[in-house]
Amino acid sequence: MQISDRQLDALAVTRHAWHGDWNYTLDPAPPQRSTDDASRDPATPRPEGRDRSWLHARALTGLTPAQWESLIEQLSVVRHAQREAQLHDRRGGARRVASGTGRRSALTLDDRAAITLLALRFSMPKPVLEELFEVTRTTVNNVIRQTRPLLDLVGHAAKPTGVRFNSLAELARFAADAGTSPPPKTKSSR
Repeated sequence: MQISDRQLDALAVTRHAWHGDWNYTLDPAPPQRSTDDASRDPATPRPEGRDRSWLHARALTGLTPAQWESLIEQLSVVRHAQREAQLHDRRGGARRVASGTGRRSALTLDDRAAITLLALRFSMPKPVLEELFEVTRTTVNNVIRQTRPLLDLVGHAAKPTGVRFNSLAELARFAADAGTSPPPKTKSSR
């Protein structure tokens, strides 16, 4: 198999201090992002299951699609730093294996931002968020606890709307009235 010079130049190479031409480490290259997954955390693949892109609608987030994309890009940088710091503390030291190994999160960065914005803007009860994102209350609490300071860090202040959804049906009705179509399963929940 031949590797072109362009492919070789694109690799993330860390040359060692002693004979760097012979001794080096190849770091994993970040995955190429397609247009349909451009708003996701590149380190987190889209989990199988429901399409939650309807939750990014302006009526729910208060953001235009371009503003949402910009927010996710900003959050991806600070979330990566936050996660690396948490892992460093948990390990008690530097990383011993390559980045990207280990268990994948069930939630994308988009999901994490949506959970936090829905909680902040609509004071959504935790059981509704649990059902919507198919996670536990602990996960919802952890996501909000981790993401809220990141929103502050990137300068995004989520303004409460004064509207409160006590069920998925209420959220789905609100979204439908605003011109966003939630998936059929969401509409029929509780």
